Amino acid sequence: MTARTTDIEKAAGVLSAGGLVALPTETVYGLGANAEDSAAVSRIFQAKGRPPSHPLIVHIGSAEQLDDWVQDVPRPARLLAEHFWPGPLTLVLRRGPRVPLEATGGLETVAVRVPDHPVALALLAAFGGGVTAPSANRFGQVSPTTADHVRAELGDAVDFVLDGGSCEVGVESTIVDVTSGIPSILRPGGVTREDLEAVLGFPLAVPSTSRVRVPGQHPSHYAPRARVALVEPEKVVTEAELAQELGHQVGVFLPPALADAPVKAHAVVAVPGSVAAYARGLYGFLRELDRLGCDLIIASLPVEEGLGLAIANRLRRAAGPRPTV
Repeated sequence: MTARTTDIEKAAGVLSAGGLVALPTETVYGLGANAEDSAAVSRIFQAKGRPPSHPLIVHIGSAEQLDDWVQDVPRPARLLAEHFWPGPLTLVLRRGPRVPLEATGGLETVAVRVPDHPVALALLAAFGGGVTAPSANRFGQVSPTTADHVRAELGDAVDFVLDGGSCEVGVESTIVDVTSGIPSILRPGGVTREDLEAVLGFPLAVPSTSRVRVPGQHPSHYAPRARVALVEPEKVVTEAELAQELGHQVGVFLPPALADAPVKAHAVVAVPGSVAAYARGLYGFLRELDRLGCDLIIASLPVEEGLGLAIANRLRRAAGPRPTV
């Protein structure tokens, strides 16, 4: 744990006073506020430029606290919490009276999770309550995985940045709707569909749309300043070189199978062969290509299994509603 005890105590005091704290989790850095303070929660939306109808996630300190925040917890939710908390899994359940509607986008459902990061857990223990925390970036843009990312993007909009080092998982939590009889994955993330299915004992759907609004469902999300174009893996080099010849400053996500292929482009990222390393570095790669002045990023989707499903989801959202190349 890199944060000092005094920093954690200061951050807890900021939350208690209605302030905003950027805190590390194993997934990405979050922009946190006292989950029971409507005015503080509203400040999150202002700082991010986030539509108030877009729900937030409430972070709590342990699975034992779940009933303090929600109502009517079905057996599948208990089972998933028992196996995956603390961890990158968010459960959508019926809102309890402690959760203000400002945190849920006006819905009677709330997204809840227990983060698996020693600094986040220490802050939750010191604060003694729930912390509402979406990713600590401007709405729709690339999520931060270091404290420096937060400072560069949000600046004085954050009252205190709690530095806990680089995030280990690198993509947001998996969101599972457990409000109905059959759970479904609303956002792929750090817990894989395969792991969830192994615990539940039945397959899970990943619907493209849902009656429940959750974070990360905006048509364009996790997006760098550069336009992202998705192509088939075997076309990455040719499409990148063509775009470069047409005058674009092209950044390329070079798939592992093409690791040794020469490519004429403004900047090249060699995608790690390990899917976990790819997930951990994804947002940093996107930020680096922005920093290098790329206006177009050519990438392909990984195999959509395990964490590859979460990476593919983020790349599709980063590409937004624009047609692929």
